[in-house]
Amino acid sequence: MSAASLCALCLGTPVVPPHHLLGAVLDGEATLAGIVVTELRVPRLVLAITAGACLGAAGLVLQEALRNPLAVPEMLGVSSGAALGVGAPLVLALSLPAAAQPLLALGGAVLGGGLTLLAAGLGRSPSAVLLTGAAVAAALQAALLVLMVMADQLDLQLIYRYLLGSLSARTWDDVAGVWPWLLVAAPALVLCAPVLSVMRLGDADAEALGVRAQRARLAALAIAVVLIAPVTAVCGPVAWVGFLAPHVARWFSPDAGAVRWLVWSAAWGAVVVAVADVPARLALAPVETPAGAWTALLGVPAGVALMRTRRRSRTTGGGSAVRVPPAGPRTPETAEAADRAPGGVGSPPPVDTTGAEDAR
Repeated sequence: MSAASLCALCLGTPVVPPHHLLGAVLDGEATLAGIVVTELRVPRLVLAITAGACLGAAGLVLQEALRNPLAVPEMLGVSSGAALGVGAPLVLALSLPAAAQPLLALGGAVLGGGLTLLAAGLGRSPSAVLLTGAAVAAALQAALLVLMVMADQLDLQLIYRYLLGSLSARTWDDVAGVWPWLLVAAPALVLCAPVLSVMRLGDADAEALGVRAQRARLAALAIAVVLIAPVTAVCGPVAWVGFLAPHVARWFSPDAGAVRWLVWSAAWGAVVVAVADVPARLALAPVETPAGAWTALLGVPAGVALMRTRRRSRTTGGGSAVRVPPAGPRTPETAEAADRAPGGVGSPPPVDTTGAEDAR
């Protein structure tokens, strides 16, 4: 994060050396470097960190509530619905105030998530929710593509950049539009984190511990919507951050619970977006590329690799299971099995307890 922040504030046109950053900030509007740093680069960096933290936390909430590592906003209709809510007025040339965009995104996200839960039977089955969400997301994207046919060339370029997720030309006004929603989502996340730990046990065990699984799943989706909608309204759907950040958090802290994973998912989401925005701004300068294209390009293979690493470590990390010879008279078959055991002849083989530890 430190390296990405330094690159975001120093590199570009004009280049501001690190030892001149403080002077540029203090100068403010007195110099060109001060204007560029304080009015363009700093709010863009703050927005990247905020958006990444929201998407990372939302991704972990969805994955833990549905008990599926592939449950991401892009596959549940939430991001597609928010993009449709913001993109439709742009295509139809409706003049709306900027303050209405988060509300439009929130309405679209609620529409996408609600359709997913209704079609999946109000979230009774996590696998059904995920599969139905992918279908709903595809339908909402198709609806947005149909609307884009009606747009002229200039609006089409703006919408295309928005749909890929871009932080270009974002100012302090855009940052101010996101913070009020965080004041609502942060207390909800604090209350939701312990419930996520219980939801990981399964619906039956959660019900036995007093958690209503269906209502908890609906509440988790509502919290994810509040986190994703304002970010999508300002930046567009920055893809696959909610998929990569939780897996990175689990990879670094495999034995932690949902509470710690939630904090680290938000932190790694901020790192992912801040790092991705640096090549998005500088790789093809003076042309800027959308940050969402870089997060999708790097996030999907990295997330899949982390999933495979965790699965392999589960299989081989806790020691190999040892077969215990059956009790009873010593036959040639049981004697041969006992001789092959690590303890040798006459000593009982060690019993594998990794399964019991995992169950506990």
